[in-house]
Amino acid sequence: MADTSQDDRRLASQRARGVLPAIRRAGVEIALIAALYVGYCITRTFASTAFAPARGRALDILTFEQSWRFDIESWLNDLFLDQRWLAVFSSYWYATTHYVVTLLTLVWIYRRSAAQYLTARRALVLASLMGLTCYLLMPTAPPRLIGGGFHDILSLNSGIGWWSQNGSAPKGMGNITNELAAFPSLHAGWSLWVAIVLIRAGVPRIVQGLGIAYALVMAIVIVGTGNHWVLDAAVGWAVVLVSFGLMIAWERERRPDETPPEEARAENALADGVRSSAG
Repeated sequence: MADTSQDDRRLASQRARGVLPAIRRAGVEIALIAALYVGYCITRTFASTAFAPARGRALDILTFEQSWRFDIESWLNDLFLDQRWLAVFSSYWYATTHYVVTLLTLVWIYRRSAAQYLTARRALVLASLMGLTCYLLMPTAPPRLIGGGFHDILSLNSGIGWWSQNGSAPKGMGNITNELAAFPSLHAGWSLWVAIVLIRAGVPRIVQGLGIAYALVMAIVIVGTGNHWVLDAAVGWAVVLVSFGLMIAWERERRPDETPPEEARAENALADGVRSSAG
């Protein structure tokens, strides 16, 4: 009985020691998310709000798509307008999954694999920074703002949801939405990021297929609701693919003795936290 009690105390002590690194690492991750949010706010603060240039870029995108005959925005947008159930479904999808699914995937891969989590998080941050840079340097209007028969599906259905009339932000907080941040689409990019995380984690094929389907549905939704151009979605995917490629290549090139001490400690703390959480 005494030995069992000592084993229990020893196990409790080990778990307690594992909790602190996990808490510290969680604080770092929360800080990174906060930094991304601040970056988004900065793009809204410092990016040009002149609508004419942003509309001009949007029309350039439309002209390019027309020249290659993949300008399906108007047809898809009209379909979403005509089919009420599709309009409501897509509005909830656009305003919810982008944030919820990405966060749940981060938490899941955090608990599953420290190494894969670090790669995934780095790729997500890099892709987001690339997108924010584009929003800052070249604001681009979405279809719903340029006229020409395009419809703002979320605005038309804002009475039945929690989003505002000028974006997917909650009602009363529409002013935090950068409405000239169409190119590239981080909605599309983050959804492909989810699919890549699932594929790299080696989950069952059916789950990988669901991840790919999620990315495809997201691309259809962002175009059909009038929030993005087809090219926005394609470039959003490309940004995430490039980010993952760069991160994987960088991590493969690094030597263990080249890892900065503070980063090595952080990665060890993350691994300890993941192991303690799993235990």
